[in-house]
Amino acid sequence: MSADRDRIASGALARLGLLTDDQTAAGAELLAHVRSEGLETVRVLFTDPHGVLRGKVIATRALGSVLADGMKVPSTLLLKDTSGRTAFPVWSGDDVPMAGASDVLLVPDAATFRRLPWSPHSGWLLCDVRRGDGAEMPFDPRAILRRQVARLAERGIEMRIGLEVEFHVFDVVDPRLNHADTTMPPAPPHTRALAPGYQFLTETVYAQLEPLMDRLRRAAEEIGLPVRSTEVEMGPSQFEFTFDPADPVTQADAMVMFRTLVKEVCAADGKHATFMCRPRVDNAAASGWHVHQSLVSAETGVNLFMSDTKGLNDLAGQWVAGLLAHAGESCVLTTPTVNGYKRYTQFQLAPDRIAWGMDNRGTMLRALVAPGDPASRIENRVADPAANPYLLFASQIISGLAGIEGDLTPPAPVERPYGEGPEPLPASLGEAIAAFAASDLYADALGSETVAHLLTLKRAEWSRYLAAVSEWEQAEYFRLF
Repeated sequence: MSADRDRIASGALARLGLLTDDQTAAGAELLAHVRSEGLETVRVLFTDPHGVLRGKVIATRALGSVLADGMKVPSTLLLKDTSGRTAFPVWSGDDVPMAGASDVLLVPDAATFRRLPWSPHSGWLLCDVRRGDGAEMPFDPRAILRRQVARLAERGIEMRIGLEVEFHVFDVVDPRLNHADTTMPPAPPHTRALAPGYQFLTETVYAQLEPLMDRLRRAAEEIGLPVRSTEVEMGPSQFEFTFDPADPVTQADAMVMFRTLVKEVCAADGKHATFMCRPRVDNAAASGWHVHQSLVSAETGVNLFMSDTKGLNDLAGQWVAGLLAHAGESCVLTTPTVNGYKRYTQFQLAPDRIAWGMDNRGTMLRALVAPGDPASRIENRVADPAANPYLLFASQIISGLAGIEGDLTPPAPVERPYGEGPEPLPASLGEAIAAFAASDLYADALGSETVAHLLTLKRAEWSRYLAAVSEWEQAEYFRLF
């Protein structure tokens, strides 16, 4: 192992100052582990701006080189919209990000390595993204979240997040792999449900889904994701998994791993898993992502949202006020897809207004606090399951800290969340883009380069949506006019 450690310590990453002694030691331990386990390949991955894992598969004999020197990949992987189109004019020669489709540098994080139970000869290794010369990449999602976590640490505070995410799994009837279907984006598969819907938490429906539930749960547990519950959700073939709370970076890593795990395990079984918020299939229910969050003392571990009296304490109130005050401009990060805004409908256990309530599932923020309860927390029910978790969690810290730093006071809790009064959430991705573009808070917290980068990607997606002729338009106007 000493030779491995020496090789990593003398590599390009160390020379660039991108490895600590602990990271060097962890890399050497990972090399020894991979050899002892007889793995053949390692999937060296990073999270793109949309929360999708991308990267290369290397033979394990090359892992030492990657741990010592990093790995180069085309920068255009950071510049693509959700269709896979590069949204920046990289060939213009002007001052654009990564002109000429130059390389970026992946810096492996040995602590993220996971052997894959559904592909036991291989493993995952997540990376941070740097510019080709090793300089900081301002819009690397992991780096964005780490910077916000550091702001909490300056106050002696840590954040705890619980994952509660809904998704669908369907049988594939037709994968649609004819040449005509390999478009950009590719044609969606034709599917059918695995079980009937609208039997929320029904034991007999769970029994139908148990073999797949078990496969997904076991795979998650084998890669170290602490599954807390597996549940039958409301709609046909709709699942919900929840996980024990952890810090934001750990949970963001867990979320990108879990979404990818679900899609890969299901695909191997002839099924299609989707975290799309509202699939366009008959009778489908919309999926949400409920982000449970609390603050704890870094020194004592005491939950800082816990109060001796009924209701929100001062800190929790400031946090809630910040989340509410900046909810609209945060939606590009919490609800980054065109489709996600079609979940914001009344009386569907989803929010459509910027409001909070005590244990009220119709509000955007559901306060789950009780005197002396160490599990006191705020549940934000606004998020799209397709959101990039690093950016989503960063948005919560940015908004919550704005509430603390501004000593904001929350409005009164609501009991009728779908009534008149509270400001509505953005009705579309277009409205969310406009709010984000006008946000002084995000310009300051993320920097102008990162804000411009995200806006370019989202505007490309929104423009393509507006340009597409929908079935509604065809039915509405084709005969009439």
